[in-house]
Amino acid sequence: MTQKSLPCLTPTGTCWCGCAKKVGAGSFFAPAHDKVAEAALLAVEYGSSVAHLLQGHGYGPGHSVSARAVSEGVWLKCPACDYVGAPASIANHTKKAHAVAIGEQTQGAER
Repeated sequence: MTQKSLPCLTPTGTCWCGCAKKVGAGSFFAPAHDKVAEAALLAVEYGSSVAHLLQGHGYGPGHSVSARAVSEGVWLKCPACDYVGAPASIANHTKKAHAVAIGEQTQGAER
């Protein structure tokens, strides 16, 4: 897995979104404030446009960020279809989207 080396961050006891709320040991954010910070960053740096965010990092229709996540080993591809996502998302997707097919295979093997 070739992942970018990221610096080790240390929680400070104060929410990193900038609201100045105190947070528990080991936390960077008050509940849901990670999404507040993410939305604020997207607004300030990319005009609230995910397309501009992707383009700003060299991704788009000809260069898929999802395909890179799979090739880097940080995401997986569903073995039964084209769905891609984090390992937990793949497990959830498989249970929901392919439960009927798995059940049918099991019944077919019993016959």
